[in-house]
Amino acid sequence: MVSWLFPQRHTKRARRRRAAGRKLERNMELAADVVQGLRPRWSPEQIAGRMRLSAQQPRVSHETIYQYVYGREGRRLGLSRLLPWARRRRRPRGGRKPQGVQIPLVNGIKHRPPDIALRAAFGHWEGDLVAFRQIYGKANLTSLAERTSRFAVLWRNPDRGSVAIMGGICPQLGPLPSTLRQTNTFDRGTEFAAYRRLRTELEIKSYFCDPKAPWQKGGVENFNGRLRRYLPPDTDIAAMDEMAIQAVCHQLNNTPRKCLSYRTPQEVSTEQIGLWAPGSDFPWVAFAPPKEQ
Repeated sequence: MVSWLFPQRHTKRARRRRAAGRKLERNMELAADVVQGLRPRWSPEQIAGRMRLSAQQPRVSHETIYQYVYGREGRRLGLSRLLPWARRRRRPRGGRKPQGVQIPLVNGIKHRPPDIALRAAFGHWEGDLVAFRQIYGKANLTSLAERTSRFAVLWRNPDRGSVAIMGGICPQLGPLPSTLRQTNTFDRGTEFAAYRRLRTELEIKSYFCDPKAPWQKGGVENFNGRLRRYLPPDTDIAAMDEMAIQAVCHQLNNTPRKCLSYRTPQEVSTEQIGLWAPGSDFPWVAFAPPKEQ
């Protein structure tokens, strides 16, 4: 092919992308359907998927919705604020470099014992990092959620260093009998690169979600979503009193959950400890309600 045709080809592709966003500008009824889907914080993929599921005609792709949201009309209406992540500018497509730690195949979630997915036995945990705006510094929170009871533990870290984060997990789970701290599941963030420390110190086996699949540790993701109601990203977590952080965690652990037949994570965890480690007596501050100041 003649080389001078390449710029022309790219120009045509750019025009097609711009035209995709204008499809919604030309059809105000369809645009209203999209905005209605954005208001409850549905992503463009979810909106387009529901249109396909209901066989709606006409319908649009998620890319068309993104073009509309970040286009002239979408900016005028402030639609980017309705996106799940509320970014004012769209990230370049395919522009983000893969990040994360290289995990041996044996530690992949596909090799995790299948009975863990059934949530039948207490002692299998999920971990995650809860980050805040960088203008407040590097401080963050680590959250651990037990899969059966949804009981969660929360504490503050000075930064995202993996050694320090894993060093924080050890004293949290260390007081538990080994039957109650068998495995932990993380995503592939670099903050969990020192996972071998859990195996060395506590004999906890670590497993990792597939790349870009944080939903595979849905328990802790759900907890983090609930936590954001109290500690949004613009919280200055470094300046927050530790007892205030634990008070939030305690409140969430004592909130009835539909998935637990409206029992609380605290109630279920206490019951499960009695079943799996009867007679256990250990000091774990996470199980105690915050002290009155």
